[in-house]
Amino acid sequence: QVQLVESGGGLVQAGGSLRLSCAASGSIFSINVMGWYRQAPGKQRELVARITAGGTIRYGESVKGRFTISRDNAENTVLLQMNNLKPEDTAVYYCHAEARNVATSPYDDYWGQGTQVTVSS
Repeated sequence: QVQLVESGGGLVQAGGSLRLSCAASGSIFSINVMGWYRQAPGKQRELVARITAGGTIRYGESVKGRFTISRDNAENTVLLQMNNLKPEDTAVYYCHAEARNVATSPYDDYWGQGTQVTVSS
């Protein structure tokens, strides 16, 4: 099993910054993709940003130019730097990883417990 532990959420004023971090631990052979999703009340979970082991990055349209994702493959960690935060960024942010336990197993999806980000206007 793989565990994802997030940290760094909180309350910030509009225009401010926060940094989220996520560390993967457990029985890990390799991690393909790590990333962040978010879910606001009454809305579907949506992609914020994701990064492959090779460094290919994809951002959700609403965060392009404001958020930056980075990853440390050796430490199995992923960071999300969020700048110029807006009230509409308020949501629970979930860390996600596609990981496998052994070389011959398929990749499975793993999720963190979520961390609240609240942006006040």
